Amino acid sequence: MTSRGLDSATRASDRPAHRARRRRGYALFALFAFPNLALIAVFAYWPILANLYLSLTNWDFISPRPLFVGLTNYSSMLASPSFHKVLWVSAVWVVVVVGISLLLGVLLALLFSRRLPGTSVVTGIVFTPHVVSGAAIAVVWLFIFDPNYGLARVVFEALGADSPNWTTDADWALPALLIVSIWKGVGFVSIVYLAGIQGLPTDVLEAAKLDGAGPVQTFLRVMLPLLSPTTFFLVITQTIGAFQAFDLIAVMTSGGPASATTTLSWFIYEQAFMRSNVGLSAAAGTVMFLLLMLITALQFRFVEKKVHY
Repeated sequence: MTSRGLDSATRASDRPAHRARRRRGYALFALFAFPNLALIAVFAYWPILANLYLSLTNWDFISPRPLFVGLTNYSSMLASPSFHKVLWVSAVWVVVVVGISLLLGVLLALLFSRRLPGTSVVTGIVFTPHVVSGAAIAVVWLFIFDPNYGLARVVFEALGADSPNWTTDADWALPALLIVSIWKGVGFVSIVYLAGIQGLPTDVLEAAKLDGAGPVQTFLRVMLPLLSPTTFFLVITQTIGAFQAFDLIAVMTSGGPASATTTLSWFIYEQAFMRSNVGLSAAAGTVMFLLLMLITALQFRFVEKKVHY
């Protein structure tokens, strides 16, 4: 038999063994992946589908079964001026919280990267609110905002003005919550930015200094572009977190006064557990899910192009 014939015979004999190895590889992959996929399906995808079904029904937690009403919940909700206000409050909340948290976070990270005396202590103090319960923080800030004996009263009296009713005045309730939310989350943003700054290539920064770039130019033209992956990560995570804000609103204002602080997350809770309107609550939950998906997709589509890895 020629060498060519031997090679073809060897390859033919190896094919069953190769197929058997591939089958064993697939079986091993399925063995390890199935538990994770099952957990994701049960605790992530199934609740989404169940919520979508409930959004097409009318149910009050008491009736034996939901009554199918089709798109009635969506049409009534989207046509309601009160829901338009909820969307506006949610948009203001997300834009202000995410924008100011990123700005203050990167500035604090720059300060922490200087390694001045006491920096580690200050860093810990700034990061602490992030790990403290939101309900506990809300109670503390209710005392600070109290117009009669709160600490904020001292500041206004020093300026010759009366302290406003922060949590009971429709003009001041949302700014009060925004202040607390930013104060709670800026520590996490600053720590993430600090890790990004410490990982920047020193040779690039030194080259910028040799070229005559000042601190501001180095920050704007060198550091910020190199920190774009960190910024992209924080924009996505902080946006999702801002949409899901609940504990501060629940303790400090309960969505009031006059729905001035009612975001989508609070609206969902209010409709389901305070008004027993499960269908409308599920419809609002579906709207929030679609908004988050759309915002995240747009961020990946347009913002990621400006990220320098």
